[in-house]
Amino acid sequence: MRRLVLGSALMLFLELALIRWLGSNIVHLSYFSNFVLLGSFLGIGVGFLVSRRSWSLIPLAPALLALLVLGVRLFPVSLDRTGSEVIYFTSLTATGPPAWLVLPLVFAVVALVIAGPAEIVGRCFADLSPLTAYRWDLVGSLAGISLFTVLSFMWAPPVVWGVIVAVAFLLLVPHLKRVLAIAAGVVLVGTLLVESTAAGTSWSPYYKITTRDVVPGNPDFVDIAVNGVPHQLMAPAQWKLDQGEQQYSTPYLRIKDNSLDEVLIVGAGSGSDVAITLSKGATHVDAVDIDPRIMQIGVERNPDRAYQSPRVTRHVNDGRAFLQSTDKKYDLILFALPDSLTLVSGASQIRLESFLFTDRAIEEAREHLEPDGSFAMYNYYRETWLIDRLAGTAASVFGHTPCVDTFAGAQAVVTVARDPDHQQCETAYQPSGQVVAPATDDRPFLYFKGDRFPSMYLWAIAAMLFVSALALRLLGGSFRSMRPYADLFFMGAAFLLLETKNVATFALLFGTTWLVNALVFAGVLVVVLAAVETTRRVRTPSLPVVFAGIAGALALAYVIQPDWLLGLPFVPRLAVAVLLAFLPIYLANIAFAKRFSESGDSQAAFAVNILGAIVGGCLEYSALLTGYANLLLIVGGLYLLAFVLKPKASALVNT
Repeated sequence: MRRLVLGSALMLFLELALIRWLGSNIVHLSYFSNFVLLGSFLGIGVGFLVSRRSWSLIPLAPALLALLVLGVRLFPVSLDRTGSEVIYFTSLTATGPPAWLVLPLVFAVVALVIAGPAEIVGRCFADLSPLTAYRWDLVGSLAGISLFTVLSFMWAPPVVWGVIVAVAFLLLVPHLKRVLAIAAGVVLVGTLLVESTAAGTSWSPYYKITTRDVVPGNPDFVDIAVNGVPHQLMAPAQWKLDQGEQQYSTPYLRIKDNSLDEVLIVGAGSGSDVAITLSKGATHVDAVDIDPRIMQIGVERNPDRAYQSPRVTRHVNDGRAFLQSTDKKYDLILFALPDSLTLVSGASQIRLESFLFTDRAIEEAREHLEPDGSFAMYNYYRETWLIDRLAGTAASVFGHTPCVDTFAGAQAVVTVARDPDHQQCETAYQPSGQVVAPATDDRPFLYFKGDRFPSMYLWAIAAMLFVSALALRLLGGSFRSMRPYADLFFMGAAFLLLETKNVATFALLFGTTWLVNALVFAGVLVVVLAAVETTRRVRTPSLPVVFAGIAGALALAYVIQPDWLLGLPFVPRLAVAVLLAFLPIYLANIAFAKRFSESGDSQAAFAVNILGAIVGGCLEYSALLTGYANLLLIVGGLYLLAFVLKPKASALVNT
């Protein structure tokens, strides 16, 4: 039992650590963290299938992990993001192999690493009844995610993660192979120690952050890079106004008769925008940034000491969540370069700032303005169509044309007053071409033009599915022999897609913060564990009745749109969101637990279920075209397939 819990904890902890670490060290991979997640699922499936055989991958797993970490550190790779149908923010020259080549490779290597601890769990499954094994697997998974969440809260560097993983492998690897595990642990921890103690390197819950003095000996100019990409230049406010980009001063030129008594800055970062606002006479500034470490760097090193001003209040929060939590009215709301370089884990194409630029989010900003107040946003937008899209969104929300100032390199400032009499544009704005419709809370994909599905995703997804099918065929036997578990395959696909939809919903309702994300995943595990315990202790209804309940719960979640909940106070909003999100998960896992308990080969059944989750993860990308609400229709179709393919009672006896 202890070995099962420890193996499960290691499996999930290692999955989360690889998502964070690989995204921080392979430049631009943090835009594709879902591929690491799906590679982990393949590894779990492979590990369970291998656990049915006489040979083992367990001794090789720590060595493969050490080689992976050492290789990435010695031979840095960046994904070439040019020519994509989706905008990816970067200040680097596009080099390196194309994403369609790197992503399947990362997917396969991660799978091989995760397969080791998964095999340990799979061999424990063979010694226990299916539901007992699944129960302790969930307990271990909860321990793994809880530990990683605590370390994220503490901003622990990767060397701490490495020590935990190395010790766990040492405890789990068979006695005669521990010399290899010790050697691999030394390489792993040593490599991560060098990285973690490098000058100017620190870690937040989102990024690997590095700081560098631009001018040696002059601490006033600091380059802040995240995940290997230049992100912010911390410099004196007066220098930015006089010699830096024009975007910093433009919003103040476009507003008139505005007292600037109360200002809200979203994306306050290291404090440069805050210092500029103070220099323009703001009486009080609410500075909001999602990353606590970047804000702390601003406290420690900003030359204007903006965060030490009594006129400034710091808030570590998601910008949209902050707007939903306050009743204050502002004279100016400024979205100051709030672009992230990473995705919300487990939700394809949702970036940390995705819900900040939807039409509903801009409406909320408008509702928080004084009658003479103004809203502005600026960034290096890279493409003119994106500038037009944001300008069009502002125009549709405010009811009149905004001021749009463009500069070199597709820099732009969009400024709009609540009352058009309080804005003064230098020139009348005219879009450069057809304006893309505003992003919505259901389709928050601001950087996706939407005219076609990105071909890069199609190639990468096809490669992942091919590798997964090949692994299933080689390790699991003929597909015909796995026919009795076809329903579990579709349950796995439906469950992951449902989980993704819930991650997106909670990110919208409560913020795209790392803590909200971690709590959603932990909540899912708790609900699954509750379903298992219910099945173990209580006589549950027949599968047709349970599947009917799943259909009803999905229909309820589809009818009640998340947008409807945004106006509710926090407690009732949380209560309704939990009910809508976790009721179908609970019922679905009642069905899974009932079906899983009847399986004759729990290792094969669990492996097929996990491999089905890979298909569900690939189907996440359909949200680019369908929106998140319609994912529930796909989920419903997958559960219908699972119900139709459920073996007859007589067949279950023989499986």
